[in-house]
Amino acid sequence: MTSNASLSIGDQAPAFALRDASGQIVKLADFAGRRVVLYFYPRDNTPGCAKEACAFNAALGKLAALGAQVIGISPDDVASHGKFAAKLGLAFPLLSDPDHAVAERYGVWQEKKNYGKTYFGIVRSTFIIDEQGRIARIFPKVKVDGHEAQVLQALAEMNRA
Repeated sequence: MTSNASLSIGDQAPAFALRDASGQIVKLADFAGRRVVLYFYPRDNTPGCAKEACAFNAALGKLAALGAQVIGISPDDVASHGKFAAKLGLAFPLLSDPDHAVAERYGVWQEKKNYGKTYFGIVRSTFIIDEQGRIARIFPKVKVDGHEAQVLQALAEMNRA
């Protein structure tokens, strides 16, 4: 049930094809030649996830100027994503990974503990994928506050490299 997938910088990003909030299939390959900020989050309509989504949404112009497309992935279904995106006015795709297969490939489906209860779920994580489809940066166990600024800084550093 858990993933032993351990991605490293320079690894080829695992391919995926998942449905977005409108039910359309979105593939990582659709963004070939562009940078992708791929973030995994636990659940729609929770305070931390809403805050993270809004922060990325507010930074979309800066992210685009740095050549990056944001994509969010959680196990929530397409309908939940549609409501969440509409409620927050999100202008980037949220993809549904109901069987958490993509989360497992990225190594973010892990055992968690909350109030003494042990369960499996998404560990909030972000990956920057470069124009060649390789992992350029990994942000494990993300803290929401200021995370979009960390991502913007990493993208700016990539531009200077």
